[in-house]
Amino acid sequence: MRIAVVGAGLMGAGIAQVSAAAGHDVILQDVSGPALDRGRDGIAASLGRFAEKGKISPDDATAALERITLTTDLDAVGDVDVVVEAVFEKIDIKAEIFERLDKICADGTLLATNTSAIPITSIAAVTSRPESVVGTHFFSPVPMMKLCELVRGYKTSDESMRRAREFAEGVGKTVVEVNRDVAGFVTTRLITALAMEAIALVESGVATADDVDVACRLGFGHAMGPLQTADMTGVDIILNATSNIYADTQDEKFNPPEILRRMVAAGDLGRKSGKGFYDYS
Repeated sequence: MRIAVVGAGLMGAGIAQVSAAAGHDVILQDVSGPALDRGRDGIAASLGRFAEKGKISPDDATAALERITLTTDLDAVGDVDVVVEAVFEKIDIKAEIFERLDKICADGTLLATNTSAIPITSIAAVTSRPESVVGTHFFSPVPMMKLCELVRGYKTSDESMRRAREFAEGVGKTVVEVNRDVAGFVTTRLITALAMEAIALVESGVATADDVDVACRLGFGHAMGPLQTADMTGVDIILNATSNIYADTQDEKFNPPEILRRMVAAGDLGRKSGKGFYDYS
């Protein structure tokens, strides 16, 4: 298949990598050359690590990288089988891209959005083909994480869900289907509810971040505590996701604690900034 990925950040680069490693020709699009260069460098480094560990051959790593074409021209993604949008979690940004994809892409193109919380129906509504729009929620880091949530919008067709499953399973993911287009779907709804309560416990001085995470790891068998997960995902991403769910549901358990907003305002975004609930400097 011919795959296009819109957005060369961590998620987009990861989706491009697993698609190319599965043998697909990939167009990776972003608005700037430096963003594309960073994405390609990240893919090259990741493929190199897989080769060093013997998970793929050096030749296969090189071949996968060569299957990826970089472009700043969104029109270049028009002639593909699947487009996966992987830009920042803002409905207005995604809607603008899907309005353009609707005009650019050929009939029959599967239009997928990589989102962890925004309802697919809201994104599909700006197009003339909502039946072709599906949610593909990959997890970071994409080359390592095995899960992909497929989310059906209100008008997503069975055929689009089938094709999305074929694509996701073809790049090595285990699929769960979300059949009601609720904000947060399954995994984000669960982790944000747990994370908000964990953050509230820390904010009120009930327990430290480390003790909350230890409790979840040893008490519940979680591989990683909710605050470690927030740091790995990005504190800003967690804030954005839970804000989207809260806006849609008005359920107070998704109302972000004040400390979460202050951390984002101060730039304490987790691993990527060197400090979040833990210090990585």
